[in-house]
Amino acid sequence: MKRVLAALLLFAGPVNAQVSSTAAPVANSSGSVTNQAVQVVPSKTFASVINGVQCQGATLHINPFLSSTTGWSDPYERYYNEPVYDTLDVTGAFDPEGNPVPDGRPDNPGRVLFRKPIRTGQKTNFSINGGITAQISIPLDRSHIRTCRAAAERQVALMDAALADKRLNYELARLKTCSDLMKEGVMFHPKSPYSKICADVILVNPPGVLPPHTHSIPTSSKTAETSDAAKPTQQQPSSPASP
Repeated sequence: MKRVLAALLLFAGPVNAQVSSTAAPVANSSGSVTNQAVQVVPSKTFASVINGVQCQGATLHINPFLSSTTGWSDPYERYYNEPVYDTLDVTGAFDPEGNPVPDGRPDNPGRVLFRKPIRTGQKTNFSINGGITAQISIPLDRSHIRTCRAAAERQVALMDAALADKRLNYELARLKTCSDLMKEGVMFHPKSPYSKICADVILVNPPGVLPPHTHSIPTSSKTAETSDAAKPTQQQPSSPASP
């Protein structure tokens, strides 16, 4: 019982304490988040079409990019004035002897002693970002690509042969037309821009055909005298027979 009474008296007794606390928290937060993304979109590779045969190959895509960001605060304040309050606590309570003692409360609450400048840290953020993105597109069906390329090569060979055939027909037609005109005695004027069309055509005598020609018969002096002596003999008439 005595112990219980002692404990009650201990908790119930008056306690004099001097407390002085000043709370003036200042919290400044500033944040900036910039999300930048570069997207590479797959696209169809370049294809070559040769006479209906279409083939695709590996393709390299290079895309340079340049981006910039700017951030600022509005209104812009480089400094702000923070008030400093009067926290003087001298009176407000009394000790057992009757002397004034602090009571834990400012004697002049709300009184501003002065204002001190506080740097805000605001600034304009500016950044430039650049780079290059690369993408390689490779067909997976290599056997199909090889077959397509072989077919394309055959198509090119066929087109070259067709071109050579048309070139031969053109040259033969030009040769025949120019030769026929030459036989008829018709030709382009040498100064004509079209004279080059038949410039390399030569008209020659066809085989087995004798062209028109003349020959000169050479004569000598002896042959001429013999022929002159024979002429009077042939011209004299025969005399009548004697009786």
